[in-house]
Amino acid sequence: MALPFKLKFMNLFNDASSYMGEVAEVVLPKLTRKMEEWRGGGMARPVMIDQGGEALTLEWTCGGIMRDVLKQYGATKHDGVQLRFAGSYRAEDKDDPLAVEIVIRGRHSEIDMGTAKVGDDTAFKVVSQISYYKLTIDGEILIEIDALGMVEKVGGVDLLLKDRKAIGMA
Repeated sequence: MALPFKLKFMNLFNDASSYMGEVAEVVLPKLTRKMEEWRGGGMARPVMIDQGGEALTLEWTCGGIMRDVLKQYGATKHDGVQLRFAGSYRAEDKDDPLAVEIVIRGRHSEIDMGTAKVGDDTAFKVVSQISYYKLTIDGEILIEIDALGMVEKVGGVDLLLKDRKAIGMA
């Protein structure tokens, strides 16, 4: 029997700035595929055809107003902001934690400065759209996605290499 690895500690970095003590919550990007139903002649039932990945988003909340983030609003480049999530996941039946790192590049599509009421929580929420994503666990790169470079690596295998070659990009 084993126990699951649970997040015990985390931090978020915006470029080189640490948000230790300021970041309250990070909604990590959901990896989704766009699937299309296909049923051709002679098929008894449809199959789902993979049409590539869906857009990636990172949502995060800080305890109060974040000047650096406001200065990044309206970044003109698709990868104008780099964020790095660092998490320490621990299982109660293991001695060592898993070091989980997610590096993204993108830009903010939404900044919600929250409700201004004295004595209440002043949550500062940000939604960041991602054009580059890399998930590393204990130093092993598990997933790397570069939307503009047409790169999708999973477990060290470049899933789109042959497609890039087929269209003259590799």
